[in-house]
Amino acid sequence: MSYLSVSTWSLHRLLGPLRWTVWDAEKGTHQIKEQEQPHVLSLLELPAEAAQRGYQALEVCHFHFPSTEPDYLAALRQAFITAGISFDTLLLDYGDLTAQDETRREADFNLIRNWIDIAAGAGAKQIRVIAGEAMPTDEEAIRQSAASLLELAEYAAGQGVRVVTENFRSLTSTGASCTRLLDHTGDQVGMITDFGNFNPPTKYDEFGMILPYSVSVHAKAHYDEQGMPDETEFHSCLETVRAAGCNCAIVLIYDGPGDMWEGLERIRRIVEPYL
Repeated sequence: MSYLSVSTWSLHRLLGPLRWTVWDAEKGTHQIKEQEQPHVLSLLELPAEAAQRGYQALEVCHFHFPSTEPDYLAALRQAFITAGISFDTLLLDYGDLTAQDETRREADFNLIRNWIDIAAGAGAKQIRVIAGEAMPTDEEAIRQSAASLLELAEYAAGQGVRVVTENFRSLTSTGASCTRLLDHTGDQVGMITDFGNFNPPTKYDEFGMILPYSVSVHAKAHYDEQGMPDETEFHSCLETVRAAGCNCAIVLIYDGPGDMWEGLERIRRIVEPYL
């Protein structure tokens, strides 16, 4: 059975500063750039709040972690246990396994390994790793990414964490490139399908190519200026999930204006009949 989840991206105006990881090419190191946001709810409070609102799971973006110290990770793990809600996926929003700059590529690989340690400490079942920024037609880049993902997957498995990727960023921006990547990784690497990351007119066919491998679906609608979803298009996306028989987490994504919980409720009403 599919079940209802929510990404912390859908609540990014509630959880305090966003801590973006960037590459400083001049210094050859990673830097953290903070972006101020309202701090209405702490990450430690979120599992209980989400459970109270009827969600069964959460996906947490890496830039929402205020700390990665062991004590904080243990507290976050316990917050999920106490709330009775699953920490499904840590969404690592940075990293290029296909970077032409070898220094950066190695640094990014090591940073991803570190976030696997963080995911394990916080009790996440999975970590989403970006496959790469190379062009989707670059077969050598696909092989390079697959080899790195397999190495990371082996490392993560030793800590009880599964590596997954997503139709996100350039390398996996088409259904064909996603399936070629998965041909190299087999069942060692999972997939996330995001409704917003393929383009018409082929997007629905492309969903069908990767949904059988997906551990979750990012249910992202098109929103107007008032934050109202395009229901017809959203239903078309959801029908592809039903047609594929994809029994996985349906993760609500809202980034429109106004109250974020209210925005989530508008798409939740559309999604629930598909669970």
